[in-house]
Amino acid sequence: MTRRERTAIVETPDGPARATVTQPDGIPLGLLVLGHGAGGLRWTDDVTVSRDAAADAGWAVALVDQPWRVAGRRIGGRPASLDRAWLAVLPTLHAHRPSGGPLVVGGRSAGARVACRTAAEVKADAVLALSFPLHPPGRPERSRGEELREPGRHGIPVHVVQGASDAFGTPEEVREILTGAAVHEVPGTHSLERSAALVARAVTSALSRC
Repeated sequence: MTRRERTAIVETPDGPARATVTQPDGIPLGLLVLGHGAGGLRWTDDVTVSRDAAADAGWAVALVDQPWRVAGRRIGGRPASLDRAWLAVLPTLHAHRPSGGPLVVGGRSAGARVACRTAAEVKADAVLALSFPLHPPGRPERSRGEELREPGRHGIPVHVVQGASDAFGTPEEVREILTGAAVHEVPGTHSLERSAALVARAVTSALSRC
């Protein structure tokens, strides 16, 4: 399938962000918007295969670089800063969403947290969470389960792709938080790069339900 890619800088209250949109020929089925994790300056393979799988399935896909990455910093900002920037970028992407088509928001790790916290405000139809960091390693008492539950309080389904040995929260722990939700278990730890092909399959399955 032929794809077109366009990159735009978007001004936010916390500095310029970047949105890179991949769009297939013809009218897309929907729009998937993905954010990155809290460290490093590159897109990891689990996110890029998610983009490719979604585009192959006929979706427009936007990858959003937070302002701290655009500025070349290696450490992410505070949650409030990440949410502000995300909320500033999302309205600029409406032109890539087909009329009546679904909006799915998500991301990897910290990006998944941002998507969950803001899903209701952006009126998302679903959330796609890659390696949701349910708690710091070895600290289950510091649960971020309320963030993971937040979309469901507004009737927004959450699809989670989680590594079987993720120290930030196993698939079993995620299922305890999201009873009855779609949790796709793949081999791996918090990094899913070695299971990229299985991640792509899980993403395609999740999007087919949206």
